[in-house]
Amino acid sequence: MNILVTGGAGYVGAVLVPMLLDRGYRVRVVDLFMYGDTLASHKSLECIRGDIRKPDVVKRALKGIDAVIHLAGISNDPSFELDPALGKSVNYDATIALIDRAKRSGVRRFIYASSSSVYGVKTEKNVTEDLPLTPITDYSKYKALCEAYLLNHTSMTPVVLRPATVCGYSPRMRLDLTVNILTINALVNKKIIVLGGSQLRPNIHIADMCRAYLTSLTAPKNKIAGKTFNVGYQNLTVMQIAKMVTKVLSDHSITIEVKPTNDMRSYHISSDKIKKELGFAPTHTVEDAIGDIKEAYEKGLLPDAMTDKRYYNIRTMKEFYG
Repeated sequence: MNILVTGGAGYVGAVLVPMLLDRGYRVRVVDLFMYGDTLASHKSLECIRGDIRKPDVVKRALKGIDAVIHLAGISNDPSFELDPALGKSVNYDATIALIDRAKRSGVRRFIYASSSSVYGVKTEKNVTEDLPLTPITDYSKYKALCEAYLLNHTSMTPVVLRPATVCGYSPRMRLDLTVNILTINALVNKKIIVLGGSQLRPNIHIADMCRAYLTSLTAPKNKIAGKTFNVGYQNLTVMQIAKMVTKVLSDHSITIEVKPTNDMRSYHISSDKIKKELGFAPTHTVEDAIGDIKEAYEKGLLPDAMTDKRYYNIRTMKEFYG
């Protein structure tokens, strides 16, 4: 199969693309590479440096493609809110255009990376895929709108994955995600600042998230066409994650400071559906993610972790887009 991975040089893509290549897929990546290029050259890999908002880039990227894994976008609320018009043009307008062009190009399967944030604030014990979506930010609102649009295109086997917060080490590292930022602060500053603490956050190790995309590629059409799946594992409070970091790092000098926050989004997602229907179950824990980041840090793979803008989406975006 010929696979197009939009945003394939990003945090998840930098782990997913090598996994696809190892399994014999031919992969084409389209990305702006604003965070750098960590993808090793490979005979079955083609990289296009381009903007998915440009029709000519999308047309070229989709030529001869069997399946699309759409990861590209401005990820997380703060980055989106930096320039809402830009966010809409990338996350919504460009996605709608990509779906339309993919259909016309004969793409047979389209996998969309949505977000568990589309649920908003929920009081249910377990947030399942059949609950109504109540997005509370523009970022999550446009994710929900793109889901609905894609799922109407049944001719090319559309499937939506709603990831929990991804964690763990990637060659294109992000240190602005809950587990990752708490871990790096503990390693560098010996201090963890917890905002709030009681909010529940669903988490998924990056290796398992990539396995979920692989599962979506190989699952029989009748099992995934037009369906939506939560992809998460451990639902933990922010304070539980902070305490887990101190335990895994085994450094008694690390302190935890609690500060108030206005962000009280809290939800406990259920991933029973993807396990029951596709046989997918995570195998890596949050503890594993913390350990992976610790190992990478000690090997010198995260230089200037607190100051280098490439680890922080919003800092890089400010410079890239001006």
